[in-house]
Amino acid sequence: MSKELVRSEQKRAVLWLTLNSPETMNALSLEMLQALRVQVRRVREDKEIRCVVITGSGKAFSAGGDLKGFMQDLGRDAAEPLIARLAYAQDVFNELEALPVPVIAAVNGYAVAGGLELLLCCDIVLAAASARIGDGHARYGVIPAGGATARLPRKIGENRANEMFYTAELYPAEVLREWGLVNAVVSDEALLAEAERYAAKIASHSAAGLALIKRTLQQAEGTSPAEKARAEIAAFREYVRYPDLAEGLQAFIEKRQPRFSGR
Repeated sequence: MSKELVRSEQKRAVLWLTLNSPETMNALSLEMLQALRVQVRRVREDKEIRCVVITGSGKAFSAGGDLKGFMQDLGRDAAEPLIARLAYAQDVFNELEALPVPVIAAVNGYAVAGGLELLLCCDIVLAAASARIGDGHARYGVIPAGGATARLPRKIGENRANEMFYTAELYPAEVLREWGLVNAVVSDEALLAEAERYAAKIASHSAAGLALIKRTLQQAEGTSPAEKARAEIAAFREYVRYPDLAEGLQAFIEKRQPRFSGR
């Protein structure tokens, strides 16, 4: 029997989704993204669902993309399999963000790179005190391709987003609460209870009203993140020609520091 990569549990009007690959720190493999997309589309069809909570199993919300899968795709057919994988992830994130119901991220541990991009598609971010959040792409010679360059500056401002992208550092949840990315920080033990409290309050409101509020908020932001994010795929298509991507991925697999060649 195959493993359930995204566990789902519906509690009245709230759908709980748990990324369930703790041995990979919930890396966003193609299979996990496919499972997540199934649940996202379930929400769109099920009119009883008024709120979604996403969290992770084990020590991570999600440590990011499946870099081993990236390495397997790189170099085949001018890296088109890798580009297709990234475009698929972008589509899933865009569909998640476009859901007509509020989505809560309950960040239980590490949320890095693709994990950050996933939580950026959520409407409310709650974090455990031990959570560490950052972009991290540059650390392994990868560039964002899941919409972060469009969404992160909108959330915390350009200067702070620049810092997160360029340093690739991980930040305590409390710092990112002060920056405006995280709504609330609670003890590790209280995280799910706090998410349940938020979700119950949201689910008690009009589903139609919530959908209209969310749509209006997104329209007010001007150009959609999905439109802005398409530029990331174009950049990634150009970037695969450089040796630093392969070097960064190989260094990750070999558990060593990458040796980048520069320009």
